[in-house]
Amino acid sequence: MAERGRGWARAVRGLLLDVSGVLYDSGAGGGVPIAGSVEAVRRIKASGLKLQLCTNETQATRQSFVRKLRALGFDISVAQVTAPAPAACRLLRERGLRPHLLVHHDLVPEFAEIDKTNPNCVVLGDAAENFTYANLNEAFRLLIGMEKPVLLSLGKGRYYKETDGLKLDVGAYMKALEYACDIQAEVVGKPSKRFFESALAELGVPAEQAIMIGDDIVNDVGGAQQCGMRALQVRTGKYRPSDENHPEVKPDAYVNNLAEAVDIILQEL
Repeated sequence: MAERGRGWARAVRGLLLDVSGVLYDSGAGGGVPIAGSVEAVRRIKASGLKLQLCTNETQATRQSFVRKLRALGFDISVAQVTAPAPAACRLLRERGLRPHLLVHHDLVPEFAEIDKTNPNCVVLGDAAENFTYANLNEAFRLLIGMEKPVLLSLGKGRYYKETDGLKLDVGAYMKALEYACDIQAEVVGKPSKRFFESALAELGVPAEQAIMIGDDIVNDVGGAQQCGMRALQVRTGKYRPSDENHPEVKPDAYVNNLAEAVDIILQEL
């Protein structure tokens, strides 16, 4: 059960939910919902609480991602998903950047309207099987040859969970390019404060009236707390018991799963 003392559940108007590890575990065939999560989302929506998914998903466009969630039973619209690729496109336009993309092939359509000729930056996403030596080396050569190299990373997660086990995430490859090029990447996605602020704006609720629920102690919980939100860690997805001894980040509460969090929050409404 969740820890005693439920002050964290009071005066809530909206919820930000991580997706992978909270709603479902990704994997072959689209993955599988985590027990109770489909019903938990239905209860959130029926309660009148505002709901926004805040995800670092970069293996699919938002449209195809939502189709997958709906196939798993989740009643979610594209407008309810805050994801890194659209945020990166806004940033690229604002700064006149032309990206070389090292991303999953299913994500490429998100950048269809972005000028990619003569690249002056690299955009890195969770490219999965596209993380070959040749592709990483091409990104390295482009960056090392730039007078002012710009590396935009769509997240900085270390790993995530699929149905067949843990998988390396984009952060591991981001660190490799940072080290090789002696640069620091700009993160577009969690735990970026700007990204959480965008999610809150789309949620339409101030930080002090929102709760973030995620399975990543640093990117979900720590990032949300730095924006003034309360944040819960679920004991599903990539959660590891060692997370509860993290030296810097302490969630407002631990819950066994999303369904338990929703039970407690709805009791306080």
